Amino acid sequence: VQLQASGGGLVQAGGSLRLSCAASGRTFSNYNMGWFRQTPGKEREFVASISWTGGRTYFADSVEGRFSISRDNAKNTVYLQMYGLKPEDTAVYYCAAQRVGFHEYNFWGQGTQVTVSS
Repeated sequence: VQLQASGGGLVQAGGSLRLSCAASGRTFSNYNMGWFRQTPGKEREFVASISWTGGRTYFADSVEGRFSISRDNAKNTVYLQMYGLKPEDTAVYYCAAQRVGFHEYNFWGQGTQVTVSS
């Protein structure tokens, strides 16, 4: 599956952004979807995930209560809505796809930069 992330940008602390990730190439609803982020010199970290039905969501402690994740299987798109952004949320955000029943995220988008100014 091919993934295309978009929606990043520059925002002031306390602001909001919505990231989108459009999928193509395979049956989107066969995949759980995740968002990860990475800053220079650090390992990529998990942000949020959503099951293939959209019925289960998981969040990193650092974003719990501020971020939400959703998906529209008819549009082959997953979203990450971010509220109350903090400078420490600054990172490149990646969407990823995990085949249902498998452990690894095997497909990754190209990343979209989110910069939060203080």
